[in-house]
Amino acid sequence: MLPSYLLSLREGIEAALIVGILLGAVRQMKRTDLVPVIWFGTLSAGVLSILAAVLLTSLGLEMKDPGEAIFEGFTMLIAAGLLTWMIFWMSRQARFLKASLEAEVHHASKLGQRAIFFVAFVAVMREGIELALFLTASVFISNSLQTMIGAFLGLGTAILLGWTIFASTVRLDLRRFFQITGVLLVLFAAGLFAHGVHEFTEVGWIPAIIEHVWDLTSIISKESTLGQLLAALFGYNPSPSLSEIIAYVAYFVAIGIGLQWAGQKPQKEAQAQA
Repeated sequence: MLPSYLLSLREGIEAALIVGILLGAVRQMKRTDLVPVIWFGTLSAGVLSILAAVLLTSLGLEMKDPGEAIFEGFTMLIAAGLLTWMIFWMSRQARFLKASLEAEVHHASKLGQRAIFFVAFVAVMREGIELALFLTASVFISNSLQTMIGAFLGLGTAILLGWTIFASTVRLDLRRFFQITGVLLVLFAAGLFAHGVHEFTEVGWIPAIIEHVWDLTSIISKESTLGQLLAALFGYNPSPSLSEIIAYVAYFVAIGIGLQWAGQKPQKEAQAQA
């Protein structure tokens, strides 16, 4: 439940910020007639995202091995890739998000209501499809009921925080919020990546190298409450293969190098401009 709550909260906050920026832009332009269009685009994207989540989850749960393992493996790897991309994108582009969306709204307003609808629809749909894929992956390592509860609680919290931010003087430290959730999502993405490798190992696409490097089942079994929580959050496996361990460590090494490089690039650009 916690992974789906965290994912839904983060994606919901991003969607709330996007909608808030769009609404603020049309109000600054004194085009309040476009407000219903933005809400219609937002709701349309939300409905399609829910349908996508239901379709992906139903498709995966109805499959039988080896098709189920292959589907789960690809879902895990794609979700881990999208999570990683989202972390890098937010670290570099968050500061430009408001200006970029406002520029799109100003341009779209000259083209009519249909253009405004698509700006809102595409912006929110991207967050919704990402969340649909993440929740599908979460179902495979948790269960449908826990994932749904976590998702509804996360989205509910995001809506409440979004409304509070834009309707009052309360200000959420978004930079710190995205930093903290970013760290947790890196751990979650590493678990998804290792779990995807595990699924491909089961169908023989990736060699296990060593079947069981260690076995902690007697200490923390995967069926225990703590084991299920660790599995859902960090991809915990009490008896992992060497391939899974290599994948887990390699992910952290890769994202560490990537974040360091991403952090140095703006500094070099600033120095070059100076």
